[in-house]
Amino acid sequence: MVPIILVLLLALLLFGAGFALKALWWIAVIVLVVWLLGFVVRPTASGGRRGRWYRW
Repeated sequence: MVPIILVLLLALLLFGAGFALKALWWIAVIVLVVWLLGFVVRPTASGGRRGRWYRW
């Protein structure tokens, strides 16, 4: 009985880790798209040149 419970717990753990990693990949892709769009859609600074869209 104990080996069956251990196998089920391992399967549950691996399923949860796989779901979390897939969700993190989607979040990373969304952040990358927003970051790349920031280079395309930048406000113009004084003097007519393009300014930075970030503050660092």
